[in-house]
Amino acid sequence: MLSRRLIRHGYVVDMAFDGKEGVIKAKEILPDLILMDMSLPVMDGWEATKTIKADPELENIPIIGLSAHAMKSDIDKAMAAGCDDYDTKPVELQRLLEKINNLLAD
Repeated sequence: MLSRRLIRHGYVVDMAFDGKEGVIKAKEILPDLILMDMSLPVMDGWEATKTIKADPELENIPIIGLSAHAMKSDIDKAMAAGCDDYDTKPVELQRLLEKINNLLAD
């Protein structure tokens, strides 16, 4: 559902269905920004974020971590993994769009 909403706002969206596929697609596509679900199968979002940020070709791609967990410790864990920002699910679209626009403007 989030991808359809982003497409309606003019964003080009490509999706991966697990963290490992996400890392592979990041290398292939070199996206402007990544929305990273932290609870992914195969390779979770924390490990996928660390892997992307460790790659010199990908390290400058902003990543927004997405999770249903809103505790400060969850946010801190995502930021420590390399996320540039964090948002909670269910996603409040306007708040997420602001975060996306702020990171793309940098």
